[in-house]
Amino acid sequence: MASHQESGADNSQGARRVPFSEMPVIDLARLDCEPGPAFDDVVAALKRACEDVGFFYVCNHGVPESLIEETYRQGSKFFALPEAIKSSVHYKRSPVIVRGYIPFGGTQADAAAQRDFLEAFELGLELPDTDPDVIDGIESYGPNLWPDDMPNFQLTVYAYYEAMRLLGQRLFRLFALALGLDAEYFADKTNKPTGHTRLLHYPPQPEPASETSWGIGPHTDFECFTILAQDPTGGLQLQNAHGQWIEAPPMPGTFVVNIGDSIARWSNDQFVSTPHRVINRSTQDRYSIAHFYGANYDVMVECLETCCDARNPPRYEPFMAGKFALERDRLSYFGAGGLGTTQASPRKR
Repeated sequence: MASHQESGADNSQGARRVPFSEMPVIDLARLDCEPGPAFDDVVAALKRACEDVGFFYVCNHGVPESLIEETYRQGSKFFALPEAIKSSVHYKRSPVIVRGYIPFGGTQADAAAQRDFLEAFELGLELPDTDPDVIDGIESYGPNLWPDDMPNFQLTVYAYYEAMRLLGQRLFRLFALALGLDAEYFADKTNKPTGHTRLLHYPPQPEPASETSWGIGPHTDFECFTILAQDPTGGLQLQNAHGQWIEAPPMPGTFVVNIGDSIARWSNDQFVSTPHRVINRSTQDRYSIAHFYGANYDVMVECLETCCDARNPPRYEPFMAGKFALERDRLSYFGAGGLGTTQASPRKR
């Protein structure tokens, strides 16, 4: 989901961000080889991508194309339903933040812009009422909302969520190695994630009403990282260090992965969380599927030992991952100026 970055803001805070003109491609198939130069090359390429761009494509990721296509099909089928039926699973009906249907105008990624021109459906880790965190009333955990009379929607979309969890765990191992940590460093910190999968529908917007009218306005994501599937329509743009907006065109057989605020702060801004936006200038509907991978609710995010020293001290106060995410969600969906505000961001040292 989006964060507090203001439109056009440079969030690098001295990090190694460069004026890139395109996104690198990371081939995950090369990780199946024996440890050695080929494996090390992948880790090094990922490290450069996280430090310089904050965005990259992954290919040979192992998620079946049939599952991706069926998730798109089920999503478009849901969004085509009458508003009254979609509203039966409106996100404000859920005790969990955020699950269910988000109507047009339900979010505002950039407080200086109009509300986002999109509709969405959100789901997260499915937990029973007997789960200890659900019993304790932690708003990030609980059951999902599912539309009636659409059993294939629930089966397919949750299968996609689980596929993203597995891919996300694989990426976390790579991020750990790129940060000079043991490969399993994040494993016990991300095995009950607070993040979620978001099905998105952007109608055509060939002629914006103003310069502040977007499918989703300029923002950074606030979880650890995002895995994005985008259809052939295009429309995703990211901002480089010179303030230029760079197209991130769809590439068959790949996901787009981008660094979020949480892991940027964990790494003391060694990894960069890059502003991005979406506008659908085509004449057809755009569909995408974003999986926001967050840490466990009670994990304390504080500067990693490998990312600071006497000349580069920690830049942020430690914060609890789940509370940080809940603050962002509340700002996004329940007002308080939208996600463009910096009022609830972790305090800089």
